[in-house]
Amino acid sequence: MVRTDSDGITVLGLDGEIDHQSVGGLTRALSVADAPEGHRVVIDLTQVTFMDSSGVNALIAAYQSALAAQGWLRLVVARGAVLRTLQLVGLDAVVPCHPTLEGALATTRPDA
Repeated sequence: MVRTDSDGITVLGLDGEIDHQSVGGLTRALSVADAPEGHRVVIDLTQVTFMDSSGVNALIAAYQSALAAQGWLRLVVARGAVLRTLQLVGLDAVVPCHPTLEGALATTRPDA
């Protein structure tokens, strides 16, 4: 996991698999306990090859936390099994998904 912070936006770049054994690191990275109000997060999943329900649950919790803190969460996912997983559970209809990191960062509306 690579974390960068720029202009008030935290970008988490993930790779590999997100499953019950690895989700702890993601959960800790997404914790907004110390995050300021209005915290904005982009999670780049383009290098993730597999995600099970543990990863989906972590993303849902992160989305809910971001909303509660009057911030937002966006996902970068271009294709493949991870996108299909998000589509199957309907998360792509709730959390804004973008095919590129540049697109996720360029969008000015919080719900886009």
